Amino acid sequence: MFDTFLVPGFRTAFAKAGGAFAKHNAIELSVPVLQAMNARTAPDFVVWGQVIPDATVSNIARELIFESKMSPNIPAFSTVMACSTSFIGTIEASGMVGLGDFHLALVGGVETMSHVPLALKAQFADSVLGQFVKNPAAALETLQKVTPQDFDLPIHGWANRQSGRSMGEHTEDTAKHFAIPRAEQDKRALLSHQGAITGQDSGFFKDIVIPFDGVDHDMIPRRDTSLEKLASLKPAFDHSGAGTLTAGNSSPNTDGAASIWVADAEGLKRLGNPPAVRLVDWQVQAMDFHEEGILMAPARAIPRLLARNKLRFADVQLWNIHEAFAAQVLANIKAASDPVYRREKAGVDFDLGEFPWDRVNPHGGSLAIGHPFAATGARILSQAAKELGAMAPSSRGVVSVCADGGHGTVALLERV
Repeated sequence: MFDTFLVPGFRTAFAKAGGAFAKHNAIELSVPVLQAMNARTAPDFVVWGQVIPDATVSNIARELIFESKMSPNIPAFSTVMACSTSFIGTIEASGMVGLGDFHLALVGGVETMSHVPLALKAQFADSVLGQFVKNPAAALETLQKVTPQDFDLPIHGWANRQSGRSMGEHTEDTAKHFAIPRAEQDKRALLSHQGAITGQDSGFFKDIVIPFDGVDHDMIPRRDTSLEKLASLKPAFDHSGAGTLTAGNSSPNTDGAASIWVADAEGLKRLGNPPAVRLVDWQVQAMDFHEEGILMAPARAIPRLLARNKLRFADVQLWNIHEAFAAQVLANIKAASDPVYRREKAGVDFDLGEFPWDRVNPHGGSLAIGHPFAATGARILSQAAKELGAMAPSSRGVVSVCADGGHGTVALLERV
């Protein structure tokens, strides 16, 4: 058995969709990240992801090899698992390094939520394509008569296909099911912004974020936010008067690209033997999301991961939890802390103790930094690897990401 290590990668700054990076597509956002990584050392293979794909790109990872002027001899494949995309890519790569000629993987993802392709409804598209074969002129005439009814429009904003409801609507269910107060959600959002601002002021992000198109820092963290300002925002998903999720305690639509290194011992040497963070264990969890909400799988994954490694909450010095919504973070930890829930839902009868909230996202999370779907996993893992790298040997970290479809991806890391 060989060890697998994670080393922080580079990323672009993150910016709100429609903002600083709105004129760039996914490949343009990704290229500078891969070029910066490749300039450090060439990887043995590349894993890259994009959740909202460009219909003209079948394998964005391979396209990026060419666009970044990397060696065409480097294999590259694409992967997708909603918000866990570059996280699952990291796990995939961890099973490949150390085998054959693979010692070092470049993993990451990108999302340009400023650019969402609109799809023609299948029946209309099929009829037009059929016409093109027999009569191109008639097909062009048909396209000139296209109407809004001929498109599959994202009216509900990233709605789950099975339910037809958005992540925010599902998480409103979660907030009600687990009785998560609005005030606690706003407090979690404020802490995220404060952590991100502290990270910017201390220079924590300087060697992670690379300049792109004149932007060298995350654009979303707010210095001027406060509990009072957050409390003044109206519910964004449930307008009945019972809604608690707002634009302030929900992650924004974001553009950005992020990467991470996955290495065995030989790959680590090629990177100059930086502070080593070992990928100790991981748990990928799925659940039926119709009762508790669609982002609750980490509440089952975290107890299983910890119990398997005979660890309690307090044995973990660093917690990096994806903040799709503040309510989802609070609900997952509340559920994972409940012995009855752990036993009945996670199948774990193991005392985890009290959860250390003061160890969560010390340099901010997705609420403040942003959430470009496929880039989030690499962003969080890189951030955690850097934070752990500054800690004492044997310090542990847990990274948790929830994802559409009732998925949760969790990893246990250790400073070597």
